[in-house]
Amino acid sequence: MTTTVDGTAIIYCEGALNTPNGKTAHGLIRFTDRYRVIAVIDSRYTGRDAGEIIDDKPNGIPVAATIEDAVNSANSVGTPASHLVVGLAPDGGRLAPKARLDIKRALELGLNVDSGLHDFLSEDAELADTAAKTGAMIRDVRRPPERKSLHFFSGEIEAVTSLKIAVLGTDSAVGKRTTAWRIVQGFADKGLHALMIGTGQTAWMQGARYGVIMDSLVNDFVSGEIEHAICAAWTDTHPEVIVIEGQGSLMNPAYPGGFEVLAAGRPDLVVLQHAPARVEYDGFPGYRIHPLARQIQVIEMLSGKPVVAVTVNHEDLKPDEIGPVCSALEKAVGLPTFDVLRDGPEGLIRILSAHLKT
Repeated sequence: MTTTVDGTAIIYCEGALNTPNGKTAHGLIRFTDRYRVIAVIDSRYTGRDAGEIIDDKPNGIPVAATIEDAVNSANSVGTPASHLVVGLAPDGGRLAPKARLDIKRALELGLNVDSGLHDFLSEDAELADTAAKTGAMIRDVRRPPERKSLHFFSGEIEAVTSLKIAVLGTDSAVGKRTTAWRIVQGFADKGLHALMIGTGQTAWMQGARYGVIMDSLVNDFVSGEIEHAICAAWTDTHPEVIVIEGQGSLMNPAYPGGFEVLAAGRPDLVVLQHAPARVEYDGFPGYRIHPLARQIQVIEMLSGKPVVAVTVNHEDLKPDEIGPVCSALEKAVGLPTFDVLRDGPEGLIRILSAHLKT
């Protein structure tokens, strides 16, 4: 993890907080070592606590209606903002016109802007000119690295002896990254050294030290970059546990992530994140989510490794429904099932600890 923050941040999530398109904001609200988060923007929830909105657990991060309101509030309490972080994760990573105007306003106010969208804000002439006038910086997190610096798969990963756990999902925006962090933190609570390999822009924004932004790369190098990140983590720190964040899902029509994680990351076992209340793939009406048992079967056939537990995203479930749903899933697929966001990772860690290498 990073040891110093990049700045004091306002998270921009207008119209998307508490929806799948706000998953980047949700991750930063829950946890980040890269920024000190002081406010979230979404005018639908003005005056409320961001943690209470997404997790029913207040965490002291207020929601403001506008960037100006957040900036003024931060100034009034002596914690001026230095960054606006784009917390939106829309389908295709494209920036809506309204959001662009808000980002321009942030630059006019002198805020540095960090964005994980596919639309590179630094290539927008008007935004770049505004930043130049105020001295603000625009950082496009998804900008591909130079090809000369990329790695091709080599097989070096076979030397890594850490327990490697892949957290895959049955859909995109289903909570894989959050569960991966909970696993890392759960092992840390047991006194074990665990690291997460981030594979998306949000993990980078949360301060993951090792990782790759998979969908910013030319496909030929995705496997090699995953391998390189894992091997770097192993060489540098020799952790007992390496947790690999999955992307999309193997059977999602638009985001069939996970193949490279299995092939290049070569995990010892898999934890599968699932949203039981979802019927169709996120953002794609008419495309029904493949049954959980089928997805487990596909993962195990491709990897030759076991799915050892299911973790639940409790969206659209009432609190009194979560326990029975977990029990029903356990009965249906024969695997222990946990809601680590609600209940913590302890039960899952007990399952995973049985696979630790000696």
